Amino acid sequence: MSEWWRYHIADFLMYSARTFYRLVEQFNTSLWPLHLVALLLGVVVVALVLRPKPGQGRVISGILALLWAWVAVAWLWQRFATINWAATWFALGFGLEAVLLAWFGVMRKDLTFRTTPGLAGWMGIALLLFSVCGYPLIAVMSGRGIGQSEVFGMMPDPTALGTIGALLIAERRRWLMLVPVAWCLISGAILWALTTSVS
Repeated sequence: MSEWWRYHIADFLMYSARTFYRLVEQFNTSLWPLHLVALLLGVVVVALVLRPKPGQGRVISGILALLWAWVAVAWLWQRFATINWAATWFALGFGLEAVLLAWFGVMRKDLTFRTTPGLAGWMGIALLLFSVCGYPLIAVMSGRGIGQSEVFGMMPDPTALGTIGALLIAERRRWLMLVPVAWCLISGAILWALTTSVS
């Protein structure tokens, strides 16, 4: 243990990129066509951000809270935990974010979104649009096929990115981005480890 600095993230992963994406494909196959419902909810979030209506904060917060809870249970706890021992802890983090979004956005009505976004807001809109419309195409463009696509509201990465995008438009409670940003860092480290372990 005296040479602990020689360990890499890949040394702690007990699965390969092929195993991970095969699990994604099995997940997608078993739950199809729920992806269409998740994408529809993503489109509703985008529409409410672009064309605000009364009560938009509660609706957006409610949808995001529901999707975070769903990803926590359906993917992280039930599926990803079968190959990654830390996924149960990740599920707790996603559950926490769902509770925070529901509490501050739905119950307290304390999460509002700007009608005229500034630079950060437009970046948020772009990130939200990419998460809902563009992220599923990454699998296709990388040659893995549509069956291994990661869809907003079904998988953690696009859900976290889309939430960051929505919260960039928020007038308050931007600290709610802490869990999504933390997940992006963790996921980025895992994906980097998987790709470097292949080479």
